[in-house]
Order: sequence, then C-alpha cells, then structure tokens
Amino acid sequence: MYQPAITGTGVFTPENVITNDELVESFNKYAEKWNADHADEIAAGTLAPMEMSSTEFIIKASGIEQRYVLEKEGVLDPDRMYPHFRQRSDDEPGLMTEIALNACQKALAQAGIDASEIDLVICAASNMERAYPAVGVEIQKAIGAGGFAFDMNVACSSATFGIQAAADMIRAGSVKKAIVVNPEITSGHLEWRDRDCHFIFGDVCTATVLEREEDAKGPHFRVLSTRCATEFSNNIRNNNGFLRRNRPDGMKDRRDMQFMQNGRKVFKEVLPMVSAHIASHMAEEHVEASDLKRLWLHQANKTMNDFIGKKVLGRDPEPGEQPNILQDYANTSSAGSIIAFSKYSDDLQPGDKGLICSFGAGYSVGSVLVERA
Repeated sequence: MYQPAITGTGVFTPENVITNDELVESFNKYAEKWNADHADEIAAGTLAPMEMSSTEFIIKASGIEQRYVLEKEGVLDPDRMYPHFRQRSDDEPGLMTEIALNACQKALAQAGIDASEIDLVICAASNMERAYPAVGVEIQKAIGAGGFAFDMNVACSSATFGIQAAADMIRAGSVKKAIVVNPEITSGHLEWRDRDCHFIFGDVCTATVLEREEDAKGPHFRVLSTRCATEFSNNIRNNNGFLRRNRPDGMKDRRDMQFMQNGRKVFKEVLPMVSAHIASHMAEEHVEASDLKRLWLHQANKTMNDFIGKKVLGRDPEPGEQPNILQDYANTSSAGSIIAFSKYSDDLQPGDKGLICSFGAGYSVGSVLVERA
C-alpha cells in the first residue's frame, strides 16, 4: 500500500468578468421586455409579471459579487442571455480541453513533474461537452499523459469524488501519478433568464495532481482519508441529455434543460447531511475540531458555508479558517473547493490538518482529509 499525496494544483480563470450590476442591468431589460410582451395576460391576472433583480438581492441571497465567464456578450444580451461559443471542427480541441490544458500545466509545474509521468487522468465535472469519446481522454492526449483516462460526473461533488478515486488507485498501486481536472463551463447550463438563479454560476477550471508521497519533490499534502456519500433527490437537476430529441417535447426551449433548483429544500436538506458527513468522517479518523486548521468548502452560498463551518468547528470560524472565494468566482460547481484549497493552503505548516469538502446535486457529498507534510 502506498501513501497518496496532493503535490500540485492549478486554476484557470477566464479573462471576462460580469459584475452584479452588469448582470442586473441585463436581466432587468429582459424582464421589462418579457412583461411588455405579456402585458395582456398580466393585466388579466392570468400571468404573474416577472420580478426585477437587484444587486442587493444577489448579495443577500448568495454573497456573490461577480463571476468569471468564458464569453460575456451573449450572456448580457437581453435578446439572447446565454454564451456564444463558436462552432469547432472535430479536429480542434474542445472547449473543456482547452481550459483544462491551462489548469493542468499549472498543477504539473507546481508538482515538478512532466505530463508524460501521469498515468491517470480523471475529467470530473458537472456537465460534459459531449457524450463520447470521454473528454478525459482528449485531455490526456492534449497534455501528453500516458496511462488511461475517463470522465466522472457527480455534479458539484465531482472533484472530491475524483480525488478519492485517484487516491484509492495510488494507494492500491494500480497507478503512480494522477491528475484530476475540473473544467466547469457552468455558464452553458445556467438559465440566465431566471431571477432565482441567474447570478449563481461562473466558469473556471481546476486541476489537482496526486502521486505516491515517496515521489513528491517538494511541499505537499498527505491524503489521510477520503469519504463520499450520495442520496437521490430531484431538488437540483438538469434534464438535458442525448435522449432529448427522442421525446415529444424534447427540442423545445424547455426550462428543465438547464440548471434547476428548489433552493429552500436544498438549503434545508443538504446542510444537515453535509455537517453530519464531515462529523462522521472526522470521528472515524479520530480528528477533533481543534485539530483542523482549515476548511475548504464547496463555494455555493456564503450562508451555507458559514453554517457548516460553525457546525463542524463548534464555533464561528476565525478569519482564514474557512476561506470563501465565491464573492469573486461565484459558484463554480465542483471546482469551488479546489480553488479555495489552491489559493489558501500554502501558509499551513507541517502537521497541520485540513478538510476539503464539496456537495451538491445527487444529493452528493465528498470530503478529503489532508495533512501538510
């Protein structure tokens, strides 16, 4: 048995930023036009008018102040309100592969290894660019890795589930070095015309290198333990897929083909599940709350993270103990906890313990207990 370790991380951040003010201006123009187009039904009382959005509403609901996106003009066009990506030929790298290459190169550089040494690539993300061939295999070729690759989708928990899979294979000896990459183009499956969720997501890509600790070339984090759990729920859902055209209403502009969420139920049901999951994981590993120097949580909602942090630590987290990045990045699905880990881990000292946790649709929750070496 080998000891797996995280030896490098990388974050690709798009150049385009959409502020709350920009987003609200665009959404409200769309809402005004929609209300004007449906004025007769609204006047007759058969249709409710679309509510306006506001920066104050977004901040209160989420804590998000801005988001990065791969393309912003299409998102902010009131007559379109979704990204405009050019058509690529089958001979060109896919968009997920393009951003994955950037994040992987950064992670590999930090680990001090060449891509050719990688013998496992896991593309773990909430929405894949295509059904097949696996995006992970395309990324494997693009970075010049060997071995094998595959895709994994556990929605917002994909990164931690991917880390568990890679760590288990390293521990068992079936692979030596792995990279788990999370190309999250969330702008493509967000319904930007829905006031309740139009502010939630942003685009990003993260990558995490794992290898045998004995091969680590510098400072790293031992993966002490991993734990994953799922429990089916319809409260976060996206019904798009390859069977869409085969259904009677499959080609219509159906709302459920984008991100769907019953936010209140998610908040009520996910919080206790995640808190209990982390507490159980820590208890199994005989880790006390006082042993944890850092919590890198899924970046979905500031209120949720504050609640979980307080529940896990038994007190309000001190500044820096539970870093949030969603005010700048918004919810980046599986990549959020890895962004937080990548940006807020270098200051930990040898022997310091921390926990990476992500959670979301499924419901799913994954946690990774690490120790600075």
